[in-house]
Amino acid sequence: MADRTRVGATPRRLRAAVHHRLARHPRAAALAGRLTPRSVRARTTLAACASVAVVLSVASAAVVFLLRVNLERTVEADAREQAQAVARLASDGRLAQPLPLDHGTDFIQVVDGHGRVVAASQNLTGRPPLASARHPHGHRAFNLDARGHAHHQRVTSVAATTPTGPVTIYVGASLRTADAAEDLTTAALVALSTVLLFTVGALTWRATGRALRPVEAMRAEVAAIGDRDLNRRVPGPRSDDEIARLADTMNAMLQRLEAAGTRQRRFIADASHELRSPLTVVRTQLEVALAHSDPEVRTELVAGALEDTERLQALAADLLLLARLDTTDRDRPDDIVDLADLVHTTVAARGVEAHPVAVHAPTAITVPGNTLWLRRLLTNLLDNAQRHAHGHITVRLGTDRASGHAVLDVTNDGPPIEPADREKIFERFARLDDARSRDDGGAGLGLPIARDIAAIHKGTLTVLDAPGATTFRARLPVPPPRDVRAGCR
Repeated sequence: MADRTRVGATPRRLRAAVHHRLARHPRAAALAGRLTPRSVRARTTLAACASVAVVLSVASAAVVFLLRVNLERTVEADAREQAQAVARLASDGRLAQPLPLDHGTDFIQVVDGHGRVVAASQNLTGRPPLASARHPHGHRAFNLDARGHAHHQRVTSVAATTPTGPVTIYVGASLRTADAAEDLTTAALVALSTVLLFTVGALTWRATGRALRPVEAMRAEVAAIGDRDLNRRVPGPRSDDEIARLADTMNAMLQRLEAAGTRQRRFIADASHELRSPLTVVRTQLEVALAHSDPEVRTELVAGALEDTERLQALAADLLLLARLDTTDRDRPDDIVDLADLVHTTVAARGVEAHPVAVHAPTAITVPGNTLWLRRLLTNLLDNAQRHAHGHITVRLGTDRASGHAVLDVTNDGPPIEPADREKIFERFARLDDARSRDDGGAGLGLPIARDIAAIHKGTLTVLDAPGATTFRARLPVPPPRDVRAGCR
């Protein structure tokens, strides 16, 4: 039953049976693993040698076959030529006794219609006629063993008419030369193929080793790089090939990892500093309030501690939001958000502020996104504008005709931002005025959060050139209308 299952099984079942048996026999599995080349160098060399061996085998077989056919045709042509010469002699009645043999001819025998030997060569004189039998494929085979001619021969027969009646001339030509040439050619091809196969294997092994040497150097370097020395780079070859491009890609990846690690460490240090300062203030205020006996002073200190606690709570919420934005899926949220309605409701919910906000959102513009996050983006931009504006703030919503993107501008009449600082303000915990108080300025997380939200929505957040004012522009892609998308299907 096991043998029948193994013979009739499908390839998948056969592989499953092999894996099952290897699992039951650890030694067999280990032997199979040792017999399988594990390195690219060994597999490439083995594949090259196998390919060359197959090509050489086919080519050698073709050469030997063509050589054999050509030699046998030559021997047969010579034998037929001598048989025809004997046939002409028989037709003229001039058959000699014994018949002379040419070079390469083993025997000649002339048999009449009654099966009697009319003439023969010296080596067949006095012997009975050749006994022929019909071969299954239509050829004629001659029994020459009893005549001492068991070696490889080609027998040609020619019919002729003599004055005494019809006769058949049999001429046997030796194939010793053809056999010797075939054996010599086969031996030469085997030797040449062996040398060529070893040469191909050695060259492939050496060339593959030289080609993979930079890869091994890169692997060793990457294995030695730890999380504390991301500034190291893998060595690359001087050539402009796939391995050089691999080295460039790995170095670019290491550079990104180094930059990310640097930003993470700086973020942790800044977050620790930002959290430690209000915690210290809160603790100091509570300790003073606990030690002070005046109720009015104690109430004032507790109120200050509560205010710092609220600021600390807001900072912790920003840090949690940043962590969530860093780990969230970068696929754009697909909820439909009306930006015009979002702008109006957000500004109205803020109530009366120090600087009035003028809203220009005449038409409804919908984008795919997350309503809470987009509201947070606008809120952070408005908080930043309220912090730096002198008199008024403008929120303008429109559409870019060139790209079709929604454009949200938040402009304040405060001091403009220098071009060199327009990217720095989007760094976490970045403050352009380090001397300002914490009451006047934020923690430096509002603008980074706003840019991350824009990036998650496949948009951008930049600072524009505006004389006498500062404008933050958020660009968000707008999907095509439903009827347009339905018509494109």
